[in-house]
Amino acid sequence: MRLDPGMTAMVRSMAADLGLPVLTYYGLHALGAGDTAALLAGTVAAGVRLIWVAVRSRSLSHFSIVMGAVFGVGLLFTLLTGDPRFLLIKHSAMSAVIGTLFVVTAWRGAKPLTLSAQQSFMPAKATELATEYATNPELRHGHRVASMVWGAGLLTEAVLRVALVYLLPIHVMVGLSTLLTVLTFTLLIAWNARYIALHKQSPAAALA
Repeated sequence: MRLDPGMTAMVRSMAADLGLPVLTYYGLHALGAGDTAALLAGTVAAGVRLIWVAVRSRSLSHFSIVMGAVFGVGLLFTLLTGDPRFLLIKHSAMSAVIGTLFVVTAWRGAKPLTLSAQQSFMPAKATELATEYATNPELRHGHRVASMVWGAGLLTEAVLRVALVYLLPIHVMVGLSTLLTVLTFTLLIAWNARYIALHKQSPAAALA
């Protein structure tokens, strides 16, 4: 199954965003660091990468703003309460916020988050993508459908992770939380590619 350039860019970015904090956590944990210290270090590493990407691209996307806010809230609650679970729950908070935005933008007639995501990962084609969306009714319908599916998937993931965080040990959930994210996005990306393939004969095929 071949992914379009926008999806490919998103997958590469996610691999780095998800892999860095997990590797940092397990690396420090193996050296004897406690759960809280290792999770804090992983979160800080992810935040530093976020800032580096923003400085390198000289832009700050909606996704970067949301991720930065969630990292900050997770760090604050962990420092105030001493409970490292908040650094895992922050991933659910991020999924819930983004999932809600997907659903809201699909229903309220605003620019859907799927279009914003395309423009974030394909900045050179941002204007072209916006023009196609504005002039193509079938493409707009495709974005609305995709936004609803992505929103529902991310909200489901968020609820499941919160339950698992309080049922399983932290050292298990660090890896499982990442695996849950990977599985969710794999299923959503596969659905997205299948949806495009089924509509490749229509203008909605331009949906990425």
